[in-house]
Amino acid sequence: MNTTEKLDKIDTSLRNVGYIPSRDIIITLFLSSELKKPVLVEGPPGTGKTLLAKKTAEALGREFFRIQCYEGITFEQIVGEWNYQKQLLSLEKSRIHGSDEDVFREDYFIKRPLLSAFINEKPSLLLIDEIDKADEEVESFLLQALGEKQITVNDLGTFDLRNDIMVFLTSNSQRNLLDETRDRCLYIHIDYPDPEREMEIVRAHVPSAPEGLIRETVMLINRIRGLGIIKKPSIRATVDWIRTIMALGKDSLDSDTLKETLGVVIKNRADEAKVLDLVESVEGKDEEDHSSIKHIKG
Repeated sequence: MNTTEKLDKIDTSLRNVGYIPSRDIIITLFLSSELKKPVLVEGPPGTGKTLLAKKTAEALGREFFRIQCYEGITFEQIVGEWNYQKQLLSLEKSRIHGSDEDVFREDYFIKRPLLSAFINEKPSLLLIDEIDKADEEVESFLLQALGEKQITVNDLGTFDLRNDIMVFLTSNSQRNLLDETRDRCLYIHIDYPDPEREMEIVRAHVPSAPEGLIRETVMLINRIRGLGIIKKPSIRATVDWIRTIMALGKDSLDSDTLKETLGVVIKNRADEAKVLDLVESVEGKDEEDHSSIKHIKG
């Protein structure tokens, strides 16, 4: 299979699981597979960074493992920890029966995502989500484990990587990542899609939606994102809004429906006020048809 065929296969596989990839995403996934390098994905919240990893695993037939990072996450929460209660019960039982029990065996160890992904026998995809929320010590540990392809657990031993693992890291740039992390990874920035691609995404998720509704809603969402609001609507919000409008029995987005359903896409009061100001300013200029929002999309 030549390069073009491999790229086309990635594109088709992602579309078959409902993900509409851009060209740079397809090429990055191809290079990750060929070069065996992790992928660092950055971009605004709501642009589908986590979804890309999930859909890639589904499209490529890989088992999915996820480390959800947060402030204060520890080695034990990433790799695993001893089941102290089980150990104590076994020790008590062995004391009663006058026998010896080794409680530092694998069946006394609770495996967390990193170790589970490493020892899985099938091809896997590991997502290290929001790595910028973890501290640098955790980031360094993850880099070391992935670089050496093995994990050592005190009192248990060393575990070698047992499968062809694909690794994704996402970041919202809450802190600067280590230079070493960026050097080891392929990089992709996912932004909000242009209107044509977003319409294609909506069609994939809501194939029954009228074309006119898709177009006017996507164009309006793009206008809203440009208002300087605190939380820009995600792609998921666009899909949810169209589903909401259809659930109300509408095939277009008029001003009244917009105001009644704005909570689907806008999540705080200040942002809501800015959108309503936009709608009202347009209504004031459109005295012949107060219910229309078609001019907002310009």
